[in-house]
Amino acid sequence: MLPESTRPHYHQFSHSLLSIAILTTAIYLGQDILVPLAMAGLMAVLLRPVEDRLIRLGMHKVFAISIALLLAIIVIAGLAVVISMQLSDFTDDLPKLRQNLSDLVDDARRWVRREYNVSYRQQEKYLQKAQTQTLDSLQSADTLGVITGPLGTLTLVPIYVFLLLYYRSMLLHFVVVLFPEKHTERVREVLGEVKTVIQSYVVGLLIETACVAALNSVGLLILGVQYAVLLGIIAAILNLIPYIGGLVATVLTVLVTFGNQPDPSIMLGVLGVFLFVQFVDNNVLVPMIVGSKVRVNALVSIVGVLIGGALAGVSGMFLSIPAIAIMKVIFDRVDSLRAWGVLLGDQTPEQAGSNLFRLKRRRRARIVEE
Repeated sequence: MLPESTRPHYHQFSHSLLSIAILTTAIYLGQDILVPLAMAGLMAVLLRPVEDRLIRLGMHKVFAISIALLLAIIVIAGLAVVISMQLSDFTDDLPKLRQNLSDLVDDARRWVRREYNVSYRQQEKYLQKAQTQTLDSLQSADTLGVITGPLGTLTLVPIYVFLLLYYRSMLLHFVVVLFPEKHTERVREVLGEVKTVIQSYVVGLLIETACVAALNSVGLLILGVQYAVLLGIIAAILNLIPYIGGLVATVLTVLVTFGNQPDPSIMLGVLGVFLFVQFVDNNVLVPMIVGSKVRVNALVSIVGVLIGGALAGVSGMFLSIPAIAIMKVIFDRVDSLRAWGVLLGDQTPEQAGSNLFRLKRRRRARIVEE
């Protein structure tokens, strides 16, 4: 096998593309196993400092892991209780919401008949056809897997978290001995930075989500929107999906608000609140809390989120950013993959102080002078 330095460029590039294709195929085919394992890995890295603190206090490793995991479950269960309490109040007003939405549909049907000359009977046929297709899709085996998938994930993730924390040293040792001994220090450095990136990202994401939920709820409460806390929390959770989640949260909140309070001024106020929160989130919270360690440009982030959604649904969209950040850490320390690290980063050649393009311009200027 040719040494890394003597391999032709097309040889290295083709191997990189082949590796990406194999990795993508593996994620698509094995998402039911890999997605819960990846989510458990993020949670295990997040709980590692808690476990370490308990072990330093003299607690046995098994008990320390169990208590750390129990604390995480209690926090998640508490959040679920708050949301369920809000949802119980929300369901009491479902008849009113359904009536308002029905009136909106009737107005839309009259507008379609007036503007496009489509009779009510034709519209009814289109609606029945769409309803039939929706019911067929809901009754398929794929939909059953989508519904039961999260239940299986909730069962597997705590088990995975416990085992990953318990066998952490063995797994890290496996990664180190997987490479030649001359690369041991570099591998340890990469593993340390990957751990730092994941911890910073997950902790920052939790803080960012709490801040966004608070800002959303306060803004909606000031406007007098019903179920302001519920809508603010749901919007913050949807905001975990980069770029796309904020848009979905805004549309959902506007629809629910219009169903309960069909007032144009309130709807405009809701849009203003969400635009303001998104501006604060993108320009203050993300750069200050999350973006200090995860330096990935916006183009790659959006494409990565879409690819993650196509491969593994909503979970893939959430996991795409930390996965890209981990790949960037690895790419920056492997000579043959350094170009891919540049592609994922957020620093342009001008910001990095590179003279790559200036040299070409100077040479052209000299040729013109001669």
